[in-house]
Amino acid sequence: MWYESRITQALNIKYPIIQAGMAGGVTTPELVAAVSNAGALGTLGAGYMSPEQTQESIRKIKQLTDQPFGVNLFVPELPDISEDVIEKANEWLRPFREELNLSEKPEVQKPSASFFEKQIEIMMEEQVPICSFTFGIPPKETVQKLKKRNTVVIGTATTVKEAMANEEHGMDMVVVQGSEAGGHRGTFMGSFEEAMIGTMALIPQTVDHVDIPVIAAGGIMDGRGVLAAMVLGAEAVQMGTAFVTSVESGANVQHKEAILTSHEEQLVVTSAFSGKPARGVQNDFITKMAKHEKELPKYPLQNALTKQIRSEAAKQNRPEWMSLWCGQNPRSSKHQSASELISEILVQVNDIVKNQARRW
Repeated sequence: MWYESRITQALNIKYPIIQAGMAGGVTTPELVAAVSNAGALGTLGAGYMSPEQTQESIRKIKQLTDQPFGVNLFVPELPDISEDVIEKANEWLRPFREELNLSEKPEVQKPSASFFEKQIEIMMEEQVPICSFTFGIPPKETVQKLKKRNTVVIGTATTVKEAMANEEHGMDMVVVQGSEAGGHRGTFMGSFEEAMIGTMALIPQTVDHVDIPVIAAGGIMDGRGVLAAMVLGAEAVQMGTAFVTSVESGANVQHKEAILTSHEEQLVVTSAFSGKPARGVQNDFITKMAKHEKELPKYPLQNALTKQIRSEAAKQNRPEWMSLWCGQNPRSSKHQSASELISEILVQVNDIVKNQARRW
């Protein structure tokens, strides 16, 4: 069958569909469990979660499903704090804070790897079956620790070179993130501008240069995208934006509405919200902050500075100041349950396969 691959066997899932581990509250335990219960792989986006929140969510998922699920972690980035750069950014952000009646500036602490290390301990303690990583590759020692506990480890790459590095570090499989993808770019070798390769170009080139299974991501929203990726050599797909508008998603109502009503030409890549390039719906915040992008604090510092603004904007129904992450195929988004989305994909793929068989 078309859906059988090395990935479905290794992950012990029926269908080669992975729900992306989107951080920031989108991937609720209910969404993760619904996807896994439908025969695909649900993934908890734990990038911004504290170790305690991570563990609590994992235990909730276990209550909702007895099927395999994954947890996505952010490989820590540890830039130095420059008080001058922070002060400049705060001055640029002051008008937004004043409009939202936010009186206090957020405290910015020096990033530490201890947060990530505690999350890894929880992965092992809770015997999480699958762990994926974004924004880099974890140390080889970490990879080996997880693999010794029978955890499947999945990396992320935006170029063939990054995919090869993931294989060299012992990752079991790799997600190749095409430039069409919504949310943060996973680039960790070289500049993100040089790594904006489209999904259709990235898949076959990566498949030709690595032996580990390749998972395609970026702009895939339905059965057509799934089948196209697999024809190009991917053994599974990872879908993010398609699940953001699902019933079980924890995304804000304004975020879901923005995706459901946006068109492909309204999407841009911006560093304004977090200090790291990410694709989302163009809005007032992005427009006004564009001239400062090259001078903003690096991720995760800028992310910390804008967190309160984004949160309060959602509460006050000001989507023009929220981070509305979205891939380049918003017109295909629907508000439906995760299981309905997966069912529609399966029907569509099967119909295409049957129709092509008749033509041949």
